[in-house]
Formats: sequence, structure tokens, C-alpha cells
Amino acid sequence: MLDAPRFRFCPMCGSPISLSRPQDDVRVREVCPNCGYIHYVNPIPVVGTVPVCEGKVLLCRRAIEPRKGKWTLPAGFMEAHETLAEGAGRETFEETGAQAVIDRVFTIIDVPDASQVHFFFLATVNLQGAVPGPETIEQRLFAEEEIPWDELSFTTVKTTLEHYFSDRRNGRFALHHYRLAA
Repeated sequence: MLDAPRFRFCPMCGSPISLSRPQDDVRVREVCPNCGYIHYVNPIPVVGTVPVCEGKVLLCRRAIEPRKGKWTLPAGFMEAHETLAEGAGRETFEETGAQAVIDRVFTIIDVPDASQVHFFFLATVNLQGAVPGPETIEQRLFAEEEIPWDELSFTTVKTTLEHYFSDRRNGRFALHHYRLAA
């Protein structure tokens, strides 16, 4: 729930924004009392991959905040006019320089405290000629026993990797959907 408007002025007419519950709505929203514009705050999709090459998982060491210097799966914010899979492939290329062959969605993680939903896809990559992008300090392939578990960037990355290795041991990859607890 909103405690105060994020925007001070309406993007349509420039009048001051206020908080109110529009008619037939169940939530308080940012509303322009002059023109009636309603600003809906929606969750941000984060898309990425579990990129596998030669039986190992490719991780990237972050060159940017948050969690600069920590290891992560290639992922980032979905862009307008792309599908989840296209965004995951784009993010993988931007961060690793490798083209990802996207298989299927593997984890869907609701992160309500950050107003995000994370989607990780299973993917294969070929690292021949791949040069990491500016958001990556370094990248490395890791076997399960080599994963730097204490140096991972985000809980969603850690749980996705845990599911990946568990499913691989079981010989069957399932779809994992859960809510990240606060």
C-alpha cells in the first residue's frame, strides 16, 4: 500500500497527484484529481537463465551494484516489446557475450517486497569467443561442488541453483514457483 505518492505531478496534465481509491477499485492509487489519470504501480519482471556449458553452470561476478563483486546468474529487467524468453536471452548475451539457446522456464519467484517477479530459464551456451559485457567483472563455469554459495548475489539465484542441481540429480527438471519470504 502507498503511504505517499511517488510522483508529485500528473504526467498527463501536470496537476498535483494525490492518493485516493478510485471508484470500483480495491486499492489506494496515485490519482490526478484534475484529469482523472490513475497511475498503476505494477511489479517489474526480472528475466535470466541458468546457462549450462559442458555440464557446468556459467556464473558472472557482478561489476555493478547492488551486490557488486558477488556471483550471479545472468539476469536483469525485462524490456518493453520482448517476451520473457527473449529478455532472458538478451540479458544472458549482454552479461556474458554468449548466445543462449533457451529451453524452458525453470523458476518463477515472486518477490513482493521488491515488487518484482523473477523468471529463470534453463539454457545452454557456447562460450567460444564470448566476452563478458560491462556489467560483469568475470565469468566462470562451475560444477556443483565448486559453486561459491556464500558469495552469491541474491536469494533467488541461490534457490534457483539449488533447484537446478537437485533436479539434475533426480534426472527430471520441474517448474518451481514460490514466493520469497520477507
